[in-house]
Formats: sequence, structure tokens, C-alpha cells
Amino acid sequence: MNLEYFIAKRLVTAKDNKSSISAPIIRIAIAAIAIGMIMMIVSVATGVGLQQKIREKVSAFNGHILISNFDSNESNSNLTPISIQQDFYPDFKFVEGVSHVQAVASKAGIIRTESAFEGIVYKGVGKDYNWHYIKEYLVAGNLPDYSNKLNEEVVISQFLANRLHFKVGDAFNTFFMKEGQNKMPNSRRFKIVGIFNSGFQEFDATYIIGDIRHIQRINKWTPNQVGAFEVFVNDFDEIDSVGEEVYQHIGSTLNSKTIIEKYSYIFEWLQLFDFNILVILVVMIVVATINMVVALLVLILERTQMIGILKAIGASNWSVRKVFLYNATYLIFRGLFWGNLIGVTMLLIQQYFGVVKLNPENYYVNEAPVYINIGYILILNILTVGVCFVVLLIPSYIITKISPVKAIRFD
Repeated sequence: MNLEYFIAKRLVTAKDNKSSISAPIIRIAIAAIAIGMIMMIVSVATGVGLQQKIREKVSAFNGHILISNFDSNESNSNLTPISIQQDFYPDFKFVEGVSHVQAVASKAGIIRTESAFEGIVYKGVGKDYNWHYIKEYLVAGNLPDYSNKLNEEVVISQFLANRLHFKVGDAFNTFFMKEGQNKMPNSRRFKIVGIFNSGFQEFDATYIIGDIRHIQRINKWTPNQVGAFEVFVNDFDEIDSVGEEVYQHIGSTLNSKTIIEKYSYIFEWLQLFDFNILVILVVMIVVATINMVVALLVLILERTQMIGILKAIGASNWSVRKVFLYNATYLIFRGLFWGNLIGVTMLLIQQYFGVVKLNPENYYVNEAPVYINIGYILILNILTVGVCFVVLLIPSYIITKISPVKAIRFD
């Protein structure tokens, strides 16, 4: 039998413990542990969730790596065509970690209706286009099929549809300016077959997605010429190394750029979340630890006579310290239980019901995304228990200074 554990268990279950002076302090310590764990779980889940969701949305419209011509054009329109006769297309066999390559082309235009007009970027895609990301954001209609003949079907954002009063099945005219001056613009009539809402207003207010062959005809390109290639990687964490390898294997006439480089202002903002999460973790662990130290000191002072009796009958200092460390560990685990239960429940409610809404103009999402991972929850629990236990060794050292004679007479 573990004597120290037995005594600690009796202390925890003792009836007089519930009405003692230490009872409210113990409850505060348990609450501090629980609140701290809730804050840590929620901060990590929402911080990582927001980072991943924004990465997915940027990737949906740009891929992970963009291969294009060397030019000084900073707009979204592709001016100079690229031949699809490339060693890396349709399969990038020279670089590990690449999952998909697709050919695209973009051209700026204007949607004109009887009562309004909107500037847009027409993104032309072909039969090799991966619709996985856009399908996730589809709110009405269906996705077009560009695998056979040229058609006028397009997918438009809900943002543009609301501004122009469009719905699925409507047709509209789009005008594309020619490169030369004083020339009539090219006109194309498109039909809406799907409406998407990514919540990323920078893209929702800009892009419509249609058949790439329209751009090829407007620009007088051949069917073997495209505007750019979008490359997707298996692991986003490896995007920098894969991007460097891609750059080395595309030849000297082409340039490649990762979305981290293209949208540096977004990803620099996302990096701030890592620092914020770290600050929250440190603050919550410090608060929980301080409360547990106070609770342990109160427990020790309240049981001074018991400490003296145990020492008088031959118990060592470490043995007596273990009694109170067992007691403190029980309180920590009790707080962790409620913290994990409430924290995970809050995340599940947010994941399935989207209670917390965000402004997409500021956060690029309509609601706070969450990332639930058992691994990081276990790490947070282990970290909290480890730090608290190590710090609690310090106040428990007071037990070694208690004299049995004075302790027994203590009142």
C-alpha cells in the first residue's frame, strides 16, 4: 500500500475538509486550472483553425505555387502566354511533394447590367482544374464541366451576385478591353450555374471562374497556350522548400512564386497569431500555478498538527511532502477534467453551429474556425501538469522546516 497516497485520499474525502478554511481557496484553485485550460484549448484551436482556413482560401484561388512568365505586370491579368508543352505539366515528376498542377489564365473585365456594373477578373480554367476547394464553398447551383466543348457556364461569388442581383440561371454580358487603344472591347455572354461564398472578400469581390478557352480566343492564343500554372503541394509546412525546388526545375524563362511570397501581408499577419497563442499559454499556466501554490500553502498550514504527528512517528520529510503533492495533483486533475470538458464542448458547438461570427473584411472568414486535435490537447494537459508539479515542489519544501514539537502544539 502507498501510505502517502492513502493519507492524501483520506484528506480529500474527509467531511471536515469541505467546511474548512481552505475549502474556498481550493475551489478557486480548481476553477483557475479549469479556466486556464479552457482558454488554452480555445486559443490554440481558434488560432490554428484561422490560420489553416485562410491558407485554404488563398490556395483555392491561387494554388500553393504560381508559375508564370517574367514580366513587370502586377495585375491579375496574364498578358504573355506560356506553352503547355512543359516538362512539369501535367505531372511534376522532378519534385517530391507536388500533388497537382493545373493550367489557368486570367483577364480583367467589366460586368455590365441595365442598372449597375462591376470590375472583375475572369479566371479561365480547363478540364484539369481541381474543383475541390471551390466545391466546399458552393452555396447554390453546381460546378461547370469544361471537359468537352466550349460553353458559357461560369461560377460567381455570392458577393458579386448580391451586388448585381444575380441568381443561378441568369445570363450577363462581360466586356474585356483590348490591348490597343481606341478599339472596341470584346464582349462575352455568360450563364451562372453556381454561386460560391468563400468569405474571403478580397477574392469574392474579384473572381468569376469560367472556361479558359474564352480567354484563349479573346487573346488570340492557340489551344496550347495558357496564362500560368498553379501548383499544389501535399504538405503546406513544406511549401518553402518545395517552392525552391520548383523554381530550380522550371527553366530560366519562367518564374515561380509561393502564395506566402505573393500574399506576404496576409501570412505575416497570420504569424502574429503564434505569438498571441504563446502569450496566452504562458499567462494561463502562470495564473494556474500561482493559485495552486497558494492552495498548497494553505493546505500545509491547515494541517500543521498532522505534519508534526507524522514526523513524530517517524515519517520522513519527503514522505510528508508526497502526501500534499498527491493532494495538489488531485486538485490539478480535477480542474483539468472540467477545463477539458467545457473547452472541447465549446469548440464542438462552434464547429457545428458557428455561434461566434467574424467580420470577413478584417478576418477573411465569416465565423471563427476551430481546429480540434487530440494531440495538442494532450500536450497542453501534460505541460500544465508538469509545470504545476515542478513549481509545487518549492512550497512543499516548507514542510522540512516544521518542527514536530512545535507543530503538535500549534493551534
